[in-house]
Amino acid sequence: MVNMAELFIVATPIGNLDDITLRAIETLKKVDTIACEDTRHTIKLLNRLEIRKPLISYYAADEKPGIAKILHLLEQDKDVAYVSDAGTPGVSDPGSSLVRAAREAGYKITPIPGASALTTLISVSGVQGKSITFEGFLSPKPGRRASRIAELMAKEESFIIYESPFRIVKTMTDICSVDPERYVVAGREMTKLYEEFITGTAKEVLDNLAERDKIQGEFAVCIYGNNN
Repeated sequence: MVNMAELFIVATPIGNLDDITLRAIETLKKVDTIACEDTRHTIKLLNRLEIRKPLISYYAADEKPGIAKILHLLEQDKDVAYVSDAGTPGVSDPGSSLVRAAREAGYKITPIPGASALTTLISVSGVQGKSITFEGFLSPKPGRRASRIAELMAKEESFIIYESPFRIVKTMTDICSVDPERYVVAGREMTKLYEEFITGTAKEVLDNLAERDKIQGEFAVCIYGNNN
């Protein structure tokens, strides 16, 4: 039996606030509460949209208490929207745990699709083939990161990772150590004012980044498979 209250999984812009969908706006207006990774981040979007709603935080380091708070609201027949800091919830954020818990408790889960760094990068990557592996963030531990990169690059399909500006050079170095000629499309600050796509062989992309005095912005990186 499905309970009456509803959990909405709402995609929000990854950078450019104009990428919010009409359906997302209407959903955020009608729910009783909005759960988000960082209330300070989400309030900027809501202020832009002139939406005033109660906010509660739900983030990776506090998953269990956060889920309990959200389930308690649903038990009170209050509709809840969950938004991540950027993009589509459930993709490299704690949204997946919340969805499982709410579904097991009998609540309806409704997706409100929209922006995603993953699909944004795929759309301009030019990658071919029927399958792409999404790895998300690699381990920050050098040994595990290098080992996983070697495994991914041994496969035929292309793969996509997310990386911080602080580790992107190290990650690209690991990719080069396996195959410096592998084609790479690295997206930085996608949809924002300083959006940039750095393309070429892994070695060319690494050299480009290594020459910079400072690297800013989160990265999404597509590494072509060995059959492309």
